[in-house]
Amino acid sequence: MSLADVPAGHLAAVVTCLEMRLPPAPLPAPESALTLHQVTRAPEAYRNLFRAVGGPWLWFSRLIMSDADLGAILDRPEVTLYEVRDGHRVVGMLELDRRLAGECELSFVGLIPSYAGKGHGRWLLDEAVRRAWEGAERIHVQTCSLDHPAALAAYLRAGFTATGRKVEIFSDPRLVGILSRDAAPQVPLIDRGPD
Repeated sequence: MSLADVPAGHLAAVVTCLEMRLPPAPLPAPESALTLHQVTRAPEAYRNLFRAVGGPWLWFSRLIMSDADLGAILDRPEVTLYEVRDGHRVVGMLELDRRLAGECELSFVGLIPSYAGKGHGRWLLDEAVRRAWEGAERIHVQTCSLDHPAALAAYLRAGFTATGRKVEIFSDPRLVGILSRDAAPQVPLIDRGPD
């Protein structure tokens, strides 16, 4: 066994790749008062939702994209964005990507922190899987060690199988101004090496 140093100002995440090749056996759908609404969003409005849902888990990939690059993804007919709503309040997101023929990626699935741990995530993942299978032969998703602590177990419980792991090292988005310094307080900020 060996350990590798992660440079100061950087983070390391273990990414787990998961897939389903057959739809799961039908089970009674989890209950939730939340609803899904397909929407289109301009890049800045999308980033606001992305930050609200993913900031606590250091999601930053879409925050650093140019408007043109992000718009090129969001405007594709194979990419579907849903808002999760509690009445008129937007409390989460689901993004499905069907750009690869026969496949659907659960690109981003999540709720704002105040809705976590109340059973809504199970409902949202059930909806995501059900919608992803519409016309797909394979669905897949990635999660990482910086994501919600229950994310990997939820995907496995939903019927996904882990197919691989990768290690990603990247600049801490809180230290380069992409996310606020107080985002994800569960992940220590290390902006300088040992004294």
